[in-house]
Amino acid sequence: MSSTIHTYNFPTRIRFGPGARHELADELTTLGIQRVLIITDKDVAQLPWFPELKNSLASFGAAVFSGVWGNPVVSQVNAGVEAWKSHGADGIVAVGGGAPIDVAKAIALMANHPGHLFDYEDGNSTRPIDRPIPPIVAVPTTAGTGSEVGRSAVISDDDSHAKKIVFDPQLLPKVVLADPKLLLGLPAKITAATGMDALTHLVEAFLAKGFNPLCDGIALEGIYLVAQNLKACVDFAQRSRDGEAFDEATTAAHLAARGGMLNASMMGAIAFQKGLGVTHSCAHALSTVYDTHHGLANGIMLPAAMRFNLAAAPEQFLRMAQVVKPGTADGQAFVDWIVDLSESIGIPASLGALGVTPDGLGPLVAVAMKDGCHPLNPKPVTEKDFYAIYQDAF
Repeated sequence: MSSTIHTYNFPTRIRFGPGARHELADELTTLGIQRVLIITDKDVAQLPWFPELKNSLASFGAAVFSGVWGNPVVSQVNAGVEAWKSHGADGIVAVGGGAPIDVAKAIALMANHPGHLFDYEDGNSTRPIDRPIPPIVAVPTTAGTGSEVGRSAVISDDDSHAKKIVFDPQLLPKVVLADPKLLLGLPAKITAATGMDALTHLVEAFLAKGFNPLCDGIALEGIYLVAQNLKACVDFAQRSRDGEAFDEATTAAHLAARGGMLNASMMGAIAFQKGLGVTHSCAHALSTVYDTHHGLANGIMLPAAMRFNLAAAPEQFLRMAQVVKPGTADGQAFVDWIVDLSESIGIPASLGALGVTPDGLGPLVAVAMKDGCHPLNPKPVTEKDFYAIYQDAF
């Protein structure tokens, strides 16, 4: 990958390329931020490059809130708001994957808004979002949710684990510094799970009901990038874990693959403004009932969900199949490709790996039926269908 750092806007200003994170101080100055709170998770805060990033913002009085882990919950947001207020911050740097970036958005919302976070739930709000939201600069460290280019935050209730969506265009980060070097040390399992999350966003956006050729085009190119890069990223991660030393050419290839997935992730989040589908409803239920990592849940459910959808959208499946297997004349080839990819990168082939049993599907189906993603699925999904999809996932 060239060392050039590129700029593009969708509509967030994105600075993409190796070393982009080193522009952070300049971006904060441009935004007029004087006192910054860095929001990240417990694992990222321990990475060897993180102290350097924090120290580069000493002139901005940088403090760190790292109280994020797992699927983010309201109590993490509340603790972050207290950190924001006690630090007297006027801007946020969100560093990490989807969880800390979503928490950062929620903290930014609640910095100046009263009440409970869920008072501002999308579609069920009881309070208006009518006060200033402080600026966010996002520095992604995974290629999965694409939250850095999204207008929403997904936060769970501490007790029920039910996921709630808070949405407002003002939650969109002002700048994204997308530096693929930050992904080089990502473990193979996280690389695989987050990569399947990105793929699921792209696939479901392309299949979602409605007319949005802009999103369709972005989704297809994103699927191509996943096909070209995800397995390579997982392989590189595994080789690194096994202690293999990379030469300069191999390191460059790894960096290029990580960059491809970083772009695919952002493209997925841009494309799914068109909508999502049944995979996400099934995955949200798994996260609610079993606290499953969102990307892993998507990865496990995607093959069964696509087998369910295939007959309802043969033309779309053929187009996706031709992206990943040029020359094919059968949309089934795309479903087969998903299965092969999942196996090759270590995604479990069965819900049993999560501790789910066939006789315990009732709570999953109940949550999935209430989820807001499946109404845009290309094929209507009944309660009976959800049972069948989950059973197929065994």
